[in-house]
Amino acid sequence: MSGDRGRLIVISAPSGAGKSTIIRRIVSLRPDLILSVSATTRQPRAGEKDGAAYHFVTKERFMEMIRQGEFLEYAEYVGEFYGTPKGPVFEWIESGRDVILEIEIRGARQVMAQSPGATTIFIVPPDMQELERRLRGRRSEPEEKLASRLEKALLELEEKELYDHIVVNDDVSRAAGEILEIIGGAQ
Repeated sequence: MSGDRGRLIVISAPSGAGKSTIIRRIVSLRPDLILSVSATTRQPRAGEKDGAAYHFVTKERFMEMIRQGEFLEYAEYVGEFYGTPKGPVFEWIESGRDVILEIEIRGARQVMAQSPGATTIFIVPPDMQELERRLRGRRSEPEEKLASRLEKALLELEEKELYDHIVVNDDVSRAAGEILEIIGGAQ
């Protein structure tokens, strides 16, 4: 692999479509893949550890990171900020590692503009009823935030054609297998 650059793989989905679950499955099957850890201003959910699920930072720190040009992409989503620190991503790619970015659509657009060779994948739920069931099943946020996520999901689904590939998450194993076929087997 010496001298080979890694690839950038962008995976997006509406909140609740199952992208985190699918990505965990993919990385367990392809341990050579690197999952970039985003920074966020939202509070950790039950079981989330800083530096694993996200780098949890204050809004003040996030704004400083923006001013310092530390993000490959960033966006505000339902009142919280999310962003991909660019330093580690570029280092991994230069060292020949494939890197997955698990990001929302506005961030994905920023990455697509800067890295037109990135492989882009959009995960969709089988239908909106299933999406709502999954979001409600989390029991992680108040009703108004849940309603906002559902409204946002409808808008995001309209933009799925921006992506190279669309994968329906009707079954986690099947969807993960489809994405592995898209990105190729172990290097």
